[in-house]
Amino acid sequence: MTISQDQHTARREEPHPIQAANLEVVNEANASPEIKRLYQQFREDFGRPQVPGILQCFATHPPLLAHMMGLAKSMLFVDGALGRQHKEMISTFVSATNSCSYCTDSHAYSFRMQGGSAPTLDAVLACDAESLSITAQERTLLRFVKKITEESQSIAPSDIETMRLAGWTDLQIAEAIHVTALFATFNRVVNAFGLPSQELLKQFEQPQQEVDDASHA
Repeated sequence: MTISQDQHTARREEPHPIQAANLEVVNEANASPEIKRLYQQFREDFGRPQVPGILQCFATHPPLLAHMMGLAKSMLFVDGALGRQHKEMISTFVSATNSCSYCTDSHAYSFRMQGGSAPTLDAVLACDAESLSITAQERTLLRFVKKITEESQSIAPSDIETMRLAGWTDLQIAEAIHVTALFATFNRVVNAFGLPSQELLKQFEQPQQEVDDASHA
């Protein structure tokens, strides 16, 4: 028996006020009834006691928070045209490229929880789309993601055809575009608010006994 990422993360979390360096987020203590309801919905949907700081940034505009929670549940944290591991690979690569320590750490942790290897993660964190630690198909994906992130105006039909030739379907290509573009937004929101890294990746390695105990809880 294995434990899910959300269960694993929940065991690591204790609810506490989140402090952003630049602009105050909406902590539950000063949240409106509408925001408190959405925070409770997050806990029920994801099984996590701590509402992530990024959602507390979006809570300054309740409709935006509701939409972002919907995106998280329906697209970002589920298998779709792309599997979770590839979504987390893209999220981590884009966040590292954009120098967003909060999102890089969070999604690097998620990548490992989804079965991504340590050597592959090292290459992703280094923004090295040419690393032999990554499969040839994934190298094509990350080159595409890098180009979207750094020079999206230069994307051409030839880039799409290169992705197709590497084995990516049109739906997967579209989803890669969506995830890449969303993280361009997320990274900038987090950096502008000044959210600190949660340092989840440091917590990834744990004694095997703790894993065994958790799996039988």
